[in-house]
Amino acid sequence: MTVQSLRPAPVFLSAVLFGIFNGGSLVRAADGRVVVSVVDADSGEALAARLYLNSESNTPYYFHVADDGANTGASAVKYEKQNWLDKLSTEYHTTVTAHPCYAEVPHGRYTLVVERGKSYRPVTRAIEVTDRELQLKIPLQRWSDPAAAGWYSGDTHLHRTVDELRNVLLAEDLNVALPLTSWVTFADKPPASGDKNIQDAQRSELIEIDKLHVIWPRNTEYEIFTVGNKRHTLGALFVLGHQDSLQQSVPPWKRVIDSLKNAEPRPLYDMDKLDWPFAMVLPTLGENCLYELANNHVWRTKFAFKDWNTAAPSYLHPPFGSQVGGHRAWLDYTHGMYYSLLNCGLRLPPSAGTANGVHPVPAGFGRVYVHLPDGFSFDGWMKGLKQGRSFVTTGPMLFATADKMDPGHVFQRESSNQAPIAMAMEVTSDQPLLYGEVLVNGVPEQLLRAQNAPTDKGAYRSQLSYELVPKRSGWFAVRFWESSADGQVRFAHSAPWYVEIDHQPVKIERQEKEYLVERMRQEIARSNGVVSAEAMQEYRSALEFYQALPEAEPTLMNARTSNANAELDTWLDNMIVDHRFTASEVQAATGLDEAQADAEVRRRALITRESANKVRVLPYPGGRHPRRGFLDGALDPQRETKVSIFAPWKDGGYVVVDVPEAVFSNLGLTYLAHTHIPTIWDKLDQPLPRLEWSRTADGYSVRRQLPNGIQIASQVTARDDGADMRIALTNGTQAGLSGLRVQVCTMLKGAVGFNLQQPLESIVEGPVIAIRGVDDRDQPTNRWIVTEWTPNQRVWTNPPVPCIHSDPIFPDCAPGQTVTVSGTLRFYQGDDIRRFMQER
Repeated sequence: MTVQSLRPAPVFLSAVLFGIFNGGSLVRAADGRVVVSVVDADSGEALAARLYLNSESNTPYYFHVADDGANTGASAVKYEKQNWLDKLSTEYHTTVTAHPCYAEVPHGRYTLVVERGKSYRPVTRAIEVTDRELQLKIPLQRWSDPAAAGWYSGDTHLHRTVDELRNVLLAEDLNVALPLTSWVTFADKPPASGDKNIQDAQRSELIEIDKLHVIWPRNTEYEIFTVGNKRHTLGALFVLGHQDSLQQSVPPWKRVIDSLKNAEPRPLYDMDKLDWPFAMVLPTLGENCLYELANNHVWRTKFAFKDWNTAAPSYLHPPFGSQVGGHRAWLDYTHGMYYSLLNCGLRLPPSAGTANGVHPVPAGFGRVYVHLPDGFSFDGWMKGLKQGRSFVTTGPMLFATADKMDPGHVFQRESSNQAPIAMAMEVTSDQPLLYGEVLVNGVPEQLLRAQNAPTDKGAYRSQLSYELVPKRSGWFAVRFWESSADGQVRFAHSAPWYVEIDHQPVKIERQEKEYLVERMRQEIARSNGVVSAEAMQEYRSALEFYQALPEAEPTLMNARTSNANAELDTWLDNMIVDHRFTASEVQAATGLDEAQADAEVRRRALITRESANKVRVLPYPGGRHPRRGFLDGALDPQRETKVSIFAPWKDGGYVVVDVPEAVFSNLGLTYLAHTHIPTIWDKLDQPLPRLEWSRTADGYSVRRQLPNGIQIASQVTARDDGADMRIALTNGTQAGLSGLRVQVCTMLKGAVGFNLQQPLESIVEGPVIAIRGVDDRDQPTNRWIVTEWTPNQRVWTNPPVPCIHSDPIFPDCAPGQTVTVSGTLRFYQGDDIRRFMQER
């Protein structure tokens, strides 16, 4: 490779970079030289790596290697990308082979960052460059060695030349590259003459850089933005691993799949982001489909694509659904769409692609690892990818089995077989894990608490197990979340294992089916008269596929029937107008049949409440679980303890407060607002009756009489900036009560900007906790939710739920005595949160 002298890019800084004005003439600033050698911290062996060099003004500089004939195979490749939507989303680096490299820069202070793929710890150095050559040896510590365990990585979405990838794969320790060397953006134009093809790489032969790093150079991207002479966005599909140049134009898309049905080996079809308008057609078309679980909007740098082509449904983005969002919101959408498609009975192994070469992201930042226990080969890797013996990661390493079987395995069982499936997981991460989850048919059934045991390489390891008893046909998987210094989260996600019980099909939840059907209807209406009749038939066939899916039986979550029409109307207004419930959620809360629930949602769909910057308090109606995660800690939640407090901000949503969630005493767990661990009444087989909140002059109240005479009375009253709350406990027993700890859970699932299931900025002062929301770019806003209970025993947060707690404690209570605790929930928007916290 020809190595060029590499210079800073921003033209407007050229006077700073190359000289200063002195007496009317331009004088070149004196250069210094930085020489860097990157080595393995354990072996001392030279390593290829990715290097960043930035001045104090954040101007990037680049490295090159000496072209003196001695460094056989040495190269340095400059990468310089800035996102067109957000100029702060940048990726300026040099990838270098395992040779010394140098940069000539003006004298001054710089920050050097050296990275290599996913399993080496990055090194950051502050350096000063003077007249004297600065020589640095940078040792990189490997904290994980996936290849040693038979796991090999790949990036299925690259836009780099083969010559560049010879350098990049070694610097990123990426085993397989599938560059999209054919790329077409016009319908009716074949990829063989695509408008964005890479002409220097059209070869149908495997390129081996070495035995563990390979490139298959013939892959195609259909990314259609223009149909006929009209701008009409459809979306993208990748064809991976084909032999000959593709001659088929699209749409329709099935003709591409049909043309390759006799190819050997069969290519794979990689589905890009499913917010593309036409994307729901793709899963219905054929076999060998992959799903990009880490896609090309997931970057090392600042997230930029906050506006999505298609809105996410409310079940993925509570409480309203959304068409905008930051990094974590995008991941929730990406993962959630995957789960909905798996719930259609489709078997879609996950992939990962970065679009390195187009976007500001390193190659392999998101990558897929495939398990090859017998050693690496390209054919074996592609076969393993197709079978789903894999996991996807942007950070942690996740090695998991179920009954000692890799992901992708199909378990065939009878419903009479209640033997658990033994799951074993080992997760290592450079930074501490936040938590993990076992997902069953898309529901986070079990929270996994990370152990984060330090390793001898300075990383963190969690070794976990779980016994799963499948209840119906479907799938399960595991995922883990890792904290990151930049405020974003990294994740690792296994491919699914599949379960067939009594040879029954997978059954989809009704709200998921409704969303997929509506997506297709909207696309049919949008594309009618634009795409061909043959393509429209493909759309109609996809619609019929989703309409014909068998539905799961509705789960009646603490459903309550109403005795009077007026009472039912009040609850339906509460659910549909205020909480914006779907028909499925209405059915779960009320027990109405499907047709009735649909009719009620249609009748009230256009009714809106005028917030007028006013807080509202309503009983929470049930039917929609108030948590997003840690559901195993709140089974069958009762609605009679829960109130919704609506924020005074436009589309701000609401919080749900359990008043109380739990009461502990010297008798044991005396009351619990859901099923999680047994209460003293569960142990005595004494079920508690269902109750409802009663309307008062200025709020709501409820009183519960426990079987032993203890009374718990709760009251919630709206105030200008939130709500005042009070819980009174009366001791109707013959003995004193002590240790009266209370949990009051403030759940944030319905609070827009507060429901990301990751740590948010919070402030604790005594019994007061304030949590700060983020905007649709994950940037902190000036909106806060503040809660306080006194007397107080504990203040804490629980991101997987997500929720915040200011938990009170009752004084000891003698027989016949009543004791109380008091709390507030307040909303604040402004720049002086500490002053607000001190107010009452």
